[in-house]
Amino acid sequence: MFSHIMVGSNDIARAKTFYDAIFAELGAKAGVFDPKGRLIYVHDRALFMVTKPIDGAPATVANGGTIGFRMSDAAQVDRWHAAGVAHGGVSIEDPPGVRHGGPRPLYLAYLRDPDGNKLCGVHYVKA
Repeated sequence: MFSHIMVGSNDIARAKTFYDAIFAELGAKAGVFDPKGRLIYVHDRALFMVTKPIDGAPATVANGGTIGFRMSDAAQVDRWHAAGVAHGGVSIEDPPGVRHGGPRPLYLAYLRDPDGNKLCGVHYVKA
């Protein structure tokens, strides 16, 4: 359904440190810069990019927006979350753990990246 996800940053070098760490937990390679200075990650046929806004205004977060990353198991969610906190992210909402209320339980962890974007590590628990 999606071709890519792009988030804004006011400090691309700081964003690279953060995203390199959390994406390493998913088995992804470190990000690379394109000729326009955008930070690009390609993994598992997905494209994630970080850029300074092209209009020159400061980057801001999407109020109510969340970007979810699929994980293989709860341990990977925990490692991803720990890597994010260790590299400038902030743990938000409840601590990592199982959530009930949907069609099946989910193991979730939430972070804000150093620019405030809301991220979620998700493992679909077998019922």
